[in-house]
Amino acid sequence: MKSSVSVAIIGRTPDTANYEKALRLLGVNAVTSLDPEMCGCCDGLLLPGGGDITPAFFGQQNRGSRKVDTELDIIQLQALDFFIKAKKPVLGICKGLQLINVHFGGTIRQHMANAAKHEWKGCDQFHYVYHIGCGRPDFFRQLYGGSTYVNSAHHQAIDKLGKGLCPICQSYDGVIEAISHKLLPIWAVQWHPERIMDQGGEELLIYYVNQCAGR
Repeated sequence: MKSSVSVAIIGRTPDTANYEKALRLLGVNAVTSLDPEMCGCCDGLLLPGGGDITPAFFGQQNRGSRKVDTELDIIQLQALDFFIKAKKPVLGICKGLQLINVHFGGTIRQHMANAAKHEWKGCDQFHYVYHIGCGRPDFFRQLYGGSTYVNSAHHQAIDKLGKGLCPICQSYDGVIEAISHKLLPIWAVQWHPERIMDQGGEELLIYYVNQCAGR
């Protein structure tokens, strides 16, 4: 796949290497930076996975959050705000999904009761996710139909859903696994498509790149 699309990844290298590799396999120019303004000329924004969000940003004290990086949170939220105002496509992955939820006023379960079935244990765990939708067609239904098999490496999850966001699919135990905005070009998943390119991840990233290209 050849593309002239450029996507900004807000993060620290080499933490973003997997995302860069996946996008470049699709012919996308991946621009990794901690400067939101420098990334403003890109066609879309990718918010990658990583540590947990600073709990103060959703009005809580730390009750189980790990590897908090407040400086990075601030930069990522600034970049998200910039791309929202520009009405450019945004894709959130794992922490990126949670960051989008917090930006729109949602909250996070800082440590799920069932975290052992979802969190990283030296490698990804895997499970099915099931479409729940919001009464209209969405990217999940288009790409995967009613369900798909995904990887899992998180111990936190959406609690209160942010304003304007729609839950798209959930795991067998009720964890929201994908969201989209009702009006804006924003999509997010709790799994890591960049690590399962041959198991459904590539389809999701191609969908996103096509949105960035205006297709």
